Amino acid sequence: MPHPTQNTARLTAEITQRLAHLSTDLHQLPADEAVQAIARIVNPDDGILGAFTQLVEAGSRLAQHQAERGALPAEVWLSLGRAANELHSIGLDLDDHKDTLVQFGTRTGLAASKPPAPAPLVARRRR
Repeated sequence: MPHPTQNTARLTAEITQRLAHLSTDLHQLPADEAVQAIARIVNPDDGILGAFTQLVEAGSRLAQHQAERGALPAEVWLSLGRAANELHSIGLDLDDHKDTLVQFGTRTGLAASKPPAPAPLVARRRR
């Protein structure tokens, strides 16, 4: 039976490779399919962003234990904690737009009959 570290390293490499493929494929999709994929990626219930956030949160907790033992610099734990908090905040920001992404991604006839109207780009953050 392979050592768990070997399995984890292999799984990490495979996930990284698959995410790279997904990114490449996303650029090649038609706009409506790309938006559907993005909506699934950022879905807080079962999307990639939520799963990655949970992974970073788990890493932060593990780093905290290691830092408390003196085996890891506290700055590493604090950085992972900040990253987990930022990812969580980003997920909340995107969750506000989940329904819009899904609706836009499922439109078919409407997109062909009426071109979308451009909207002014305004950055809004709720922090």
